[in-house]
Amino acid sequence: MEMSMSQHGWYGAAAGYLGMWMAMMVPMMLPALIPMLSRYRRSVSGVERMQLHGLTVLVGAGYFAVWAGLGAATYAGSVSLMAAEMRWGEIARWLPAATGLLLVAAGAVQLTPWKARQLGLCRTGAGCRGAPASNAAAAWRHGWHLGVQCSLCCTGLMLALVTVGMMNLVATAAVTLVISAERLAPVPLRVARIAGVTIVMLGVLTIAGR
Repeated sequence: MEMSMSQHGWYGAAAGYLGMWMAMMVPMMLPALIPMLSRYRRSVSGVERMQLHGLTVLVGAGYFAVWAGLGAATYAGSVSLMAAEMRWGEIARWLPAATGLLLVAAGAVQLTPWKARQLGLCRTGAGCRGAPASNAAAAWRHGWHLGVQCSLCCTGLMLALVTVGMMNLVATAAVTLVISAERLAPVPLRVARIAGVTIVMLGVLTIAGR
């Protein structure tokens, strides 16, 4: 009975976290997703209007399924960290330094050629080969590939956000603004690099203030 209640509580907490995660991810990623959906709709031919609407919904569902999976992984990581902190209390002393190092790493990712390549693929949709097929399974796969591509592009920004804390509204708003600007601004690499330098500086200040 106690084990069943414990499992029920764990599942409830996981569901609550995932719900909060998706409530933040959907508005955060919509500015990046909408141009992708627009390209998809233009590339699909030979289908009726209502069918196209349904396929577009499936693309969006596949896209956000990737983010839901990342949310589940993030929750598992946070639970493991809390368990380790409860078991070994001295870990708490090193958390500020670890936070600073993670921020430095997140900012550094923003400055790499790899980030530039991923951003280029995400803006143009070049990572998805060929014209999408006009059926439900292909639409889902297309959305899933878009989600993977977009999550790779957002690696540094999402690492910084998770490190600072998803409940930090200022950080969440800042990351949302940067993601949107990276997709829509005429000079996206400038946005990415400014964000990267800012995150690195925040990490250095966190380490120095330890």
